Amino acid sequence: AVSGAQAAAKNVLDGNPLYMPQENHFVSETYLESDTRTTNDVTLGEHFGYGITDNFMIALETSASEFDAFDTASWNELALDATYRVIGEGAWKLDLMAGYGVNPMRYYHSDFLDKDLTTYRWTAGVRGGYVEKDWTLMGRINFIYQNSESFNWNDDDDMWENHILNLGFSGFWKMSDYWTGVVSADYYKIMDHYSEPDAAGYWDLSAGLNFSIDATKYVGVYVTKEINHVAKGEWEAADGFGFGTKFGIDF
Repeated sequence: AVSGAQAAAKNVLDGNPLYMPQENHFVSETYLESDTRTTNDVTLGEHFGYGITDNFMIALETSASEFDAFDTASWNELALDATYRVIGEGAWKLDLMAGYGVNPMRYYHSDFLDKDLTTYRWTAGVRGGYVEKDWTLMGRINFIYQNSESFNWNDDDDMWENHILNLGFSGFWKMSDYWTGVVSADYYKIMDHYSEPDAAGYWDLSAGLNFSIDATKYVGVYVTKEINHVAKGEWEAADGFGFGTKFGIDF
């Protein structure tokens, strides 16, 4: 068996949120998800990363959705992310992160990169945590800027301009040689002048269970729940639950 602390150091892939691939290693995490409200709608997504060094990874993120038995479909996003591990020796970890993404690439029956629908997103952030033998705790903070073009920064008149702050944490528990559990909570706050100051945020909560096939492969299931800040001091849970399955491999 390989401990949680060894997982971060020896390229074990088991769902640990502070996992980093080693130099010249690829990582693929594929997920398939839906929602209890609309089980006819399904999303297939992929996170595909490469370890340039033991401490520097780049990753491609994309997903596509189908609706009503493929009556309509969309290519949701395409993003490129980079993660650099500033502190990696021992149990403490600290990563710097940056990314650029396009959303959506093609929506329903619209044109490819439709100017009236597509937004472009820049992200910068940091994550850090502590990796023990059987558990991991991680916190993160991200600043997200999106607009109708890649470089029209500070265009306050653009209706698509959003400045978003993301705060989150994850917990990981290695229950046995094969089973691990993961929980996470992320809060997103829209900080723009046109947003209601007390009703412009939401929580994205998730819980998952993973089974390790071997040291470099796992399968998992998870559920998600969104809770919206609808007014000052008032929160409202969205109807239904998201649910999905994922498969991860390091090679």
